[in-house]
Amino acid sequence: MQPPHPHDLLWGLRPEQLPEEAPAWARAALGEQVPVVVRRAPAEAGWVAVGVRGSAREHRYGTWMRLGEISRLVSPQAIARAGRWRNHSQPHWPALRALSGLAPCFDALGLAWGITGSLGFELASGIAAAHPDSDLDLSLRAPRHLPRDWARSLCRSLDEAPARIDLQLETPNGAVALREWAGTAPRVLLKTQDGPLLVSDPWQLQQVAA
Repeated sequence: MQPPHPHDLLWGLRPEQLPEEAPAWARAALGEQVPVVVRRAPAEAGWVAVGVRGSAREHRYGTWMRLGEISRLVSPQAIARAGRWRNHSQPHWPALRALSGLAPCFDALGLAWGITGSLGFELASGIAAAHPDSDLDLSLRAPRHLPRDWARSLCRSLDEAPARIDLQLETPNGAVALREWAGTAPRVLLKTQDGPLLVSDPWQLQQVAA
């Protein structure tokens, strides 16, 4: 099994494995068929930082899971490749319409892209999590430097979609919002395992500054 990355969905965490201080809703939310989401935070060797997702928007609980307890892993990229949104019961939802229209564009980029957020959770687990007003949350793996002009061009395409789209560029050093990289600020916010950093180039670690 591949090492977990942020936004991957993991199965195998049970309610009794949560810390004593975990809220009751988090225990109730977990079950054999309910995944947790890998989050961007430090973890000791043999562990991964994860988040439990509840039914309410404010129900998000951060904890840790042993790597050995993972029974199944589904990445955002695997969710995109599966294409289950094409058979969703609510194809008229703006996020789903946007996804159907943009999928060929993302496929043509030659970069691995994936579906995250509530829609990704629902498509992977079968548990209702999205709603008619859900944003479309996407990730794009960017192992090499992408010019800011390229980011601006992609943003213009996303702005024509029927839903609001939040796309994160996953660099080797962390994630940066596409819209930030498409902007004009000299430094952008890079989300790393050890916390947020302001950087001038998300692909150049030596330029990272607190």
